[in-house]
Amino acid sequence: MKLSELIIEKLLEQRDVCLNMLKQLDFELAIEEGSDVEKIEKHKMITVEQIKKVEQKIAFLYSKNLK
Repeated sequence: MKLSELIIEKLLEQRDVCLNMLKQLDFELAIEEGSDVEKIEKHKMITVEQIKKVEQKIAFLYSKNLK
């Protein structure tokens, strides 16, 4: 297994963790009221940005592997 494949695997695991976090945050939003909603929404935005960054890294490594 190449080093880049190992890195991609770790990035996919990181993305899965973030996706699970989003599910948890959505659940919390469904049951939460008041000022915590704003905090949860902010945390969701940060998590989505993390997912985007991880997916960009994955795409870059895939494109690099194809060459």
